[in-house]
Amino acid sequence: MKAATYHGRRDVRIEEVAEPTLGPNDVHIEVETCGICGSDLHEYVAGPIFVPGEEPHPVTGEAMPITMGHEFGGVITDIGAEVTSHDVGEAVAVNPIVWCGECRYCDEGKYHLCESVGFVGLSGGGGGFSETVTVPAVQAVPLGDVPVEYGALAEPFSVALHAVHRSGLRAGDSVAVFGSGPIGLAVVQAARAAGAGRILVSEPREARRELASESGADHLIDPTETDPVDRVVAETGGGADVAFEVAGIETTFRQGLESAKADGTLTVVSIFEEEISMHPNAVVLGERTITGTLAYLGGPLSAREFGAVIDMFENGDLDPEAIVTARIDLPDLVDEGFERLLDDESEQVKILVEP
Repeated sequence: MKAATYHGRRDVRIEEVAEPTLGPNDVHIEVETCGICGSDLHEYVAGPIFVPGEEPHPVTGEAMPITMGHEFGGVITDIGAEVTSHDVGEAVAVNPIVWCGECRYCDEGKYHLCESVGFVGLSGGGGGFSETVTVPAVQAVPLGDVPVEYGALAEPFSVALHAVHRSGLRAGDSVAVFGSGPIGLAVVQAARAAGAGRILVSEPREARRELASESGADHLIDPTETDPVDRVVAETGGGADVAFEVAGIETTFRQGLESAKADGTLTVVSIFEEEISMHPNAVVLGERTITGTLAYLGGPLSAREFGAVIDMFENGDLDPEAIVTARIDLPDLVDEGFERLLDDESEQVKILVEP
């Protein structure tokens, strides 16, 4: 079958790979769509990061080259002999978290913090940039009446929902979001659904600011023309209750921290490619809190946040279509997908790939 395989920086190839085998507790899925994630772009230009290089991943046992794609969904075409939770023909989203089941975090039910955490499509185990995938049945989350292509969007919206949970956001809180790529847009929607008050978004690209408005932002800031910290402080009467950093650079980290009110919270959602510096007094003197957030609940809890997101798709609290800007075929993944998203002049935000 055709799949996109990662061989190193700027070396992603569309090539033939073997069909996955089906274990007794697995489901075999024909992939409908797979989203291109910011993490995929990080791997493409600066990896391997999550992708195992010379040493195989401790859970999957795989190393480069691996099949990419961790935001995906499709239709089950076969089930293992011991699977009773799913049926052939069922549409599902895939929670891609890989866990060991043996460390202290797995024992505590924090599978996404597993000491050997990985992701299908980044750490081995197949991936959504392929025609078919086999995963443990526990990772397949039913889509119900939600269109099957939105299975690819359950993952980024689950990242956003988990981030909002981690932030401690309460109804009526003011929110500042720094970066309105796909995750930033999903954070805006999740914060709105959680009852946020005023939502401000700082984003240099006009097209992305427009999508932020469509996703529920009240105030849009172009940081190339206006100091976003000054604007947030002025609009919120002293600083946002909760700020989210969703761009992954030092500038937005500092802006997010400085825009949070005294006793406010900065939740860092991004994966950073490089180290950054900060002055601790920004935290100490204002008693601010910095919170990290990684992905979403996984393992036997795979359906908890994914299922909530799917329910919110169905009832309209979240709008997955609002962040989709293009759909492409698998052979065009690199030129029309990765490269377009890396182009600072491009208006693309979320591209779905159809194998």
